[in-house]
Amino acid sequence: MTGPVPTLFDWAGGQPALERLTEVFYLKVRHDPLLAPVFAHMDERHPHYVALFLAEVLGGPAGYSSERGGHAHMLSRHLNRNLTEPQRRRWIDLLADAADEAGLPADPEFRSAFTAYVEWGTRLAVLNSQPGQQPALDLPMPKWGWGVPGGPYRPG
Repeated sequence: MTGPVPTLFDWAGGQPALERLTEVFYLKVRHDPLLAPVFAHMDERHPHYVALFLAEVLGGPAGYSSERGGHAHMLSRHLNRNLTEPQRRRWIDLLADAADEAGLPADPEFRSAFTAYVEWGTRLAVLNSQPGQQPALDLPMPKWGWGVPGGPYRPG
């Protein structure tokens, strides 16, 4: 390969691909008996906000930070939600299905990096959602690359 290595954001297809992904995903969530209650009062723009977050994490523009306040805001959205491991696993399964349906790249390198971020992020969400957790809100936005973890976890 010649030239610079593309970001995961670029490889995925940019913002339009991530918007498709989150639209397909949250349609699935609305009809899932395990996850629908968690998102019952979801803002209609939630899929867009998650697409912005994923874009920034995967090396795209900092739209989530400028529109929503960055990593601290995302962490705050999970506090005291008491998310469970079965919910986390369902979230991952539905997102993988949505990635296929939305036409995200299926090559092993991209899917490996994407799945690694999803595993890392969902595990943090479950940990930070437990009652009494006080996660460090001063951490920078995670940045995910090709086989490179996005950042340290500091328990609250």
